[in-house]
Amino acid sequence: METKHTDKEVLIKGLKKMAISLLCMFFGPTLIYIAFSNQEKPLFIPILIIGILICLSAIIIAFKGLKTILDSMFNSN
Repeated sequence: METKHTDKEVLIKGLKKMAISLLCMFFGPTLIYIAFSNQEKPLFIPILIIGILICLSAIIIAFKGLKTILDSMFNSN
């Protein structure tokens, strides 16, 4: 009977996704804060939209990263 082992290559891919998500989690709210502190500037709306999109992508990438990490541990390929 074979024991299951963690697929290290898939685990590294998942950790990279989580690192990208962590960067987006800091960069997105920073852009939103910058946008709201400069509401009278002409670039208020584009910076706000970019900040919101980065925050949403951080959430999506985090879920994909967690799924990849769990697949590396529990997937029996």
